[in-house]
Amino acid sequence: MNPTLTALASMTLAATLSLTALHANAQQTPRAKGIESAGYVWNTPDPDLNRALDYKASAKRGKVAYKICKGCHLPDGTGKADALYPQLAGQHTTVMLKQMMDIRAGRRDNPKMAPFVGDWIVTAEELADISAYLKSLPPPVNNAKGDGASLAQGKALYEKDCAVCHGKSGEGDGKKFYPMVANQHYGYLLRETRESRDQGRRNASPEMVKVLKGYTDADVAAVSDYMSRLSVAKK
Repeated sequence: MNPTLTALASMTLAATLSLTALHANAQQTPRAKGIESAGYVWNTPDPDLNRALDYKASAKRGKVAYKICKGCHLPDGTGKADALYPQLAGQHTTVMLKQMMDIRAGRRDNPKMAPFVGDWIVTAEELADISAYLKSLPPPVNNAKGDGASLAQGKALYEKDCAVCHGKSGEGDGKKFYPMVANQHYGYLLRETRESRDQGRRNASPEMVKVLKGYTDADVAAVSDYMSRLSVAKK
């Protein structure tokens, strides 16, 4: 056989085997207790998370490790407006690590992400490096926004219910694992806020779920639109 064809065949086989292994391991992702379970505790202690937080992360190493992520989250970390891939540039490292470890442990369901954060494919230290790299990237000013039809309503809801944790400008609080919602895509905010209200986001904070329970779909859309217009980006 032609040497080039042999090499291509070998590469194809290796890629197929790798994808098969990823799929098989994804099926083994554990399912831990979430918001739907009695006795659920938000931000429960996690050995992998603690190890990642204690590790001295390197954005330089993270840039190299991030290669496996940029196909979905894009090279600049800005994600996509389709609600599937969030904007991560400038996000708190603690927030990203908590979410990845929750997916790894089965506290948050994310079939697309699970194969890429499993301990069979990436270490806690590598996830810390990737988070440090993403934190170093500038948040975009051109993230996707809503239609702007109910911004006054969204602002009132945000200031009443959300700003106490996520901050006046949507900056979040890394020490408390509260995400930065500023500069985030509207579609992602809409989906995740709705999922949290309906307990589909199983690792959501019970306090936030309690607040969102009274929100209509129109309320969720309005506050998500308002959040998408908050910004901490340097212009």
